[in-house]
Amino acid sequence: MQASDSLSPTEVKKKTYWALFLVIAACAAPVILSYLTYYVIKPQVRNNYGDLIDPRAYPIPDLASVDLEGQPASLVQLRGKWILLQVDSASCEAACQQKLYYMRQLRLTQGKEMDRVERVWLVTDDAPLDISLMKQYDGTHFMRVDPQKLAAWLPVLEGAQATKASDHLYMIDPLGNLMMRFPKDPDANKIKKDLTRLLKASGIG
Repeated sequence: MQASDSLSPTEVKKKTYWALFLVIAACAAPVILSYLTYYVIKPQVRNNYGDLIDPRAYPIPDLASVDLEGQPASLVQLRGKWILLQVDSASCEAACQQKLYYMRQLRLTQGKEMDRVERVWLVTDDAPLDISLMKQYDGTHFMRVDPQKLAAWLPVLEGAQATKASDHLYMIDPLGNLMMRFPKDPDANKIKKDLTRLLKASGIG
């Protein structure tokens, strides 16, 4: 008789639960470790340019987003990657184009790590996008969103230095949480340093 044959149903069930728990813990360990490394273990070597956001407070919500063909498309589909995010109307004036350029270059400067990074432009209206601009920034994910739902999600500055979401670049982690906001008219070199640190410290994405 095998040892398991002598166990009661309750003991077998408990043993199964423990085995499942150990499997889940093993899978979650790299995620937990990466956050401990970045947020806890090495705070003395961190000098962030972007504003850190509590990722638990800003998971990706339902933004009623669609692709340019009107088909459902969500940021959730990009989970597992680091996401550089910008928000702008389809007219995409100079500041918008500057952010598109920064996102493309920031990804390229990561070298062999660049495939861990995705770029997203959340378009806040239904106007057509400039085809030449889309070709110039091929590889960017274009999604139209409900602007009211977007405004309820993205944090901005208030008071005397009030900003709007389109003033910023944002970063979403591979778990699908908003975790960093970069300032208006940012310094791309400083963003690069933040991004490089994140990719180096994290084993996810």
